[in-house]
Amino acid sequence: MNIDILYVGNTKENYFLEAQQEYLKRLKAYYKVNLIEIKESKVPENASQSEINKAMNEESEKIIASLPKKSYKIALCVEGKQYSSVEFSDLFEKAASLGHSRICFIIGGPFGMDENLKQMCDVRLSLSKMTFTHRMAKLLLLEQIYRAGNILSGGNYHK
Repeated sequence: MNIDILYVGNTKENYFLEAQQEYLKRLKAYYKVNLIEIKESKVPENASQSEINKAMNEESEKIIASLPKKSYKIALCVEGKQYSSVEFSDLFEKAASLGHSRICFIIGGPFGMDENLKQMCDVRLSLSKMTFTHRMAKLLLLEQIYRAGNILSGGNYHK
């Protein structure tokens, strides 16, 4: 299974980069993971709602252009469904049973993602009712993907 993580914005902090690299190394046992960075659209400090909507639309267009073809698409968004780790691992089996060899997770920018992009996705996933930076969301997602791989291979990391 190939995993793509499309995310808006960059990661500069060494502590995030080190943790990210650790999980990418661990994930090689289960999946081929590809991180795809999408440049964040800039908005003024006191942006109007129309400026925010324009930025989300621009980011969504960039994401759509970068989406791997025929992938099982999962949008990370606040209104998404929350899953236990075992239920999350079931999404990988579901994607495979539907004939997908590629899962694409999408993490929007600071204002979220455009509704049109969300509608293109197969699943809407919420990591929590809390809001996280894209850096933190990406790290949490990497850990949960590693946990899913371990669960599906019969390991005991999740216990």
